[in-house]
Amino acid sequence: MGSVRIAILDYGAGNLTSVDLAFRRIGARAQVTADAPAAALADALVFPGVGSAASGMAGLRRSELDKVLLEGVRAGKPVLAVCLGMQMLLSRSAEDGGVEGLGLIPGDVRLFTFPPAARIKVPHMGWNTVAHPEKHPVFAGIPSGEAFYFVHSYYAAVGSPENVFGTSEYGGREFVCAAGRDNIFATQFHPERSGEAGLQMLENFSKWDGRTCC
Repeated sequence: MGSVRIAILDYGAGNLTSVDLAFRRIGARAQVTADAPAAALADALVFPGVGSAASGMAGLRRSELDKVLLEGVRAGKPVLAVCLGMQMLLSRSAEDGGVEGLGLIPGDVRLFTFPPAARIKVPHMGWNTVAHPEKHPVFAGIPSGEAFYFVHSYYAAVGSPENVFGTSEYGGREFVCAAGRDNIFATQFHPERSGEAGLQMLENFSKWDGRTCC
């Protein structure tokens, strides 16, 4: 492994250290970069994120890494988006009074809300199982029902079933936790913080050509 050059995009809102360390553990040729021209030379792109939609989109545009991401998608490069990165791929987020996303996956981002009597905590934080059809190459070798680590208050309401790759449940509500299309694979959970299953997912991504799919 290591021949594929992976750029981990640093736009000021990424969980960069743990993502970088996870790729190092599997021997991938990955590098954190805030330099748009350097990122554009990579064979694959990782779009992590923690924090709010407004600051994330502002940092992405300020760094011009939004252009790298959009061009990478058009060029067919494999793209992995994580947590806030996944949410920013959608059309719009309700966070921060409403924020326009990149529109690469149809749908919108909504806040988890529950009746006060339910006493369900938001953010949703901790390990939760992920149901998936096991057909996508990035899920190869990972059984449906495996647990992954989540930290989020907002979730993706993906517009079309064909863009849904995995679901989870919180407070009795099913929500999309893996989505994408073509050469895009996105997760609400954090593979880099999800033990062996997460490392397997990152290894699968590092080998994915962005074309072979379910």
